[in-house]
Amino acid sequence: MEKRLGFVGLIVEERQQNAASVNSLLSEFGDIIVARTGVPCPNRNCSAITLIVDASTDQLGALTGRLGRIDGISVKSMLSKVRQA
Repeated sequence: MEKRLGFVGLIVEERQQNAASVNSLLSEFGDIIVARTGVPCPNRNCSAITLIVDASTDQLGALTGRLGRIDGISVKSMLSKVRQA
């Protein structure tokens, strides 16, 4: 499977309640995560997380699909275009 560089953006609502589930899942996919930045927004009881990933489409789909099944999580992602020879 060809891996490509990409990103995943998450909004975690009810962050006190959902942080453990999100962190556990991200640990499972740690081998494809190159970088992670998180910004808590305590006034809104949420946080924003950005991940830089080096992943295949299947790996990215597995990660985002599982994240999307957690209540209170919004997720969007993108991978770079395939290089043409």
